[in-house]
Amino acid sequence: MRILKAILGGLLCLAGTALAQTTGQGPAPLRPPAAPLIACDPYFSVWSAADHLTYEDTKHWTGTRQAMHSMIRVDGSPFRLMGWDPRDYPALQQTGLQVLPTRTIYMFKGAGVSVTLTFMTPRLPHDLVLMSWPVTFLTWDVRSSDGKGHAVALYFDHSGEFVVNTPDQAVTWSQEEISDLAALRMGSQDQPVLAKKGDDLRIDWGYLYTATPNGTDVTRVVGPGQDVLWNFARSGALPVPKDFTSPRAANNYWPVAAFAFDLGKVGAKTVSRHVILAYDDIYSLEYLGRRLRPYWRRNGAEAADLLQEAAKRYELLKIQCQAFDKDLIADLTLAGGLKYARLAGLAYRQSVAAHKLVADEKGRPFYFPKENFSNGCIGTVDVFYPSAPILLFLSPELMKASVVPLLDYAGMDRWKFPFAPHDLGTYPLANGQVYGGGELTEDNQMPVEESGNMLLLMAAIARVDGNPEFSRPYWPLLAKWAQYLKEKGLDPENQLCTDDFAGHLAHNANLSLKAILALRAYAQLTEALGNKEEAAQYRKTSEEFARQWIKMADDGDHYRLAFDKPGTWSQKYNLMWDGILSLNLFPKEVAQKEMAFYLKKQNRYGLPLDNRRPYTKLDWIVWTAAVAETPEQFQALISPAYDFADRTPTRVPLSDWYWTTDATQVGFQARSVVGGVFAKMLTDSRAWKKWAAKAKPSSKQ
Repeated sequence: MRILKAILGGLLCLAGTALAQTTGQGPAPLRPPAAPLIACDPYFSVWSAADHLTYEDTKHWTGTRQAMHSMIRVDGSPFRLMGWDPRDYPALQQTGLQVLPTRTIYMFKGAGVSVTLTFMTPRLPHDLVLMSWPVTFLTWDVRSSDGKGHAVALYFDHSGEFVVNTPDQAVTWSQEEISDLAALRMGSQDQPVLAKKGDDLRIDWGYLYTATPNGTDVTRVVGPGQDVLWNFARSGALPVPKDFTSPRAANNYWPVAAFAFDLGKVGAKTVSRHVILAYDDIYSLEYLGRRLRPYWRRNGAEAADLLQEAAKRYELLKIQCQAFDKDLIADLTLAGGLKYARLAGLAYRQSVAAHKLVADEKGRPFYFPKENFSNGCIGTVDVFYPSAPILLFLSPELMKASVVPLLDYAGMDRWKFPFAPHDLGTYPLANGQVYGGGELTEDNQMPVEESGNMLLLMAAIARVDGNPEFSRPYWPLLAKWAQYLKEKGLDPENQLCTDDFAGHLAHNANLSLKAILALRAYAQLTEALGNKEEAAQYRKTSEEFARQWIKMADDGDHYRLAFDKPGTWSQKYNLMWDGILSLNLFPKEVAQKEMAFYLKKQNRYGLPLDNRRPYTKLDWIVWTAAVAETPEQFQALISPAYDFADRTPTRVPLSDWYWTTDATQVGFQARSVVGGVFAKMLTDSRAWKKWAAKAKPSSKQ
């Protein structure tokens, strides 16, 4: 017993040490290529793409400026905390930056005070309502650092760029009194609800609310950006704008919604102020011709209800977010080490912010990913497939909410093909597939890819649920897709896979691997539903296919990229499911041989996707690493990927497609697929069961 206690004590000590390191008490944290500030959904998503918050203006994930500013006056002297302007005034020294799953924290010190600026987006996966909230809290914590009292005032603004797609569009605004909150509302004049679709777009309908608890120390105004900002810098007060009426274009004197707080004398005790930033889009997207509201609105809630609830829950949410971050980082560290935990912590908010959670006409949750910075598709199967680990691990209900819209669509007469669709449309219009041949032809489809993806995900959902019942209503579809893979999956024809940027490829060994594992997963589901005869048939087929695959793909010390191409190789990231789903199709020697070969092929910033080019995919690296037998092998693959995130010169929200030679971006940014970094956690059954239990749906959802 003493030995057991000693071992447990050592493990707890290790976990505590790792957690301390990730929270700033150890080595320097990961330097994010861009830090998430507001991370709610594909439209309400603002980032800082610099080491310091004052080095440049904040931006939408697309790179378009959406400026926020913050200043502090200490004993009458102004300093910048956020934003490049007013550039004639100095920035308070930034002393630290941490990116945790739900919070981005900046630390400043100077002029006798310490300031902590925290952006908190309460994406807590056990609560679907919170997962749908378009809300970020911005909190200033100020205290004296030199033992003296200091007169302190704070300033914050955001520009009208937040509510338009292009700055020549007109914006309107108003002051709002919402219970005990002082608020400013801003939106576009025209309100073209769901009128545009595509990738490089910003929202130009709905309203952005900025609110704070009312009090005598709070003032607010909408006015010309330069005038308001400079007036505060010079006097500590907000001006009363003359002849500044709406509507006017967002670039017509750059109207800003501004708040100022007079904190009075600040001593050693921390003084805090916060604002609530909430975007009410009213209608979020369209699904098969029906406009759908955000999930938080499903029972008739309005913007005022959202703001009042956010204000009421603010203090509790701070505690909950701190606990969630601490607990998740600790489990990530135990499973994969410090670098892995930091990488996953950065990926968390990016992945969920590339989704939108809405309610259908029955109130069911639908969770739609957007293909950020690729083609703008919505509900893409080979996007929610690579990001599935974060959902399967932390919120299986959201995994279900991702696949149901696709399953419902695929079951309609309009989808005539024997394989699974690729997508549901172009964001925010999920009105039917647009990729490749769309609904008309099989040209440029991904038939083996998407069918395999869906069968594997349905099996994974059954595993975390502990039963296959979720699959039962969709069984005719799943059976059809399994039959298709039985006929076409072993040796795929010349077609695209999820790595479509690499072009068509016949006899793709990794794609074949996916199909074989999917057939075994289907057999597993079939047996669980009681059809033992069919299960035995598909199990036998998958086992025979696996034996053939080993012979067809063998290339000596590794397995080929394509069956007919000796001397080639590729990451076999799909092999991850063999262990996670306990399919046990392939001998351990297959993974061992591949892993030994991978370690010979790594470049400075990671393992290339295959032999054709030295680029890689961040999500697939971690899927591949999840197959590693030893911690040393896992770390050997993770460390270069971590170095990419920490050192890439391309300052955009974490790219998943980059060159392994110099860490520069090839393409893609701010995408949900970085949720695939959580793949390692699916191999940790203890942690998976723990978090899945937390994510059980409640009556409030």
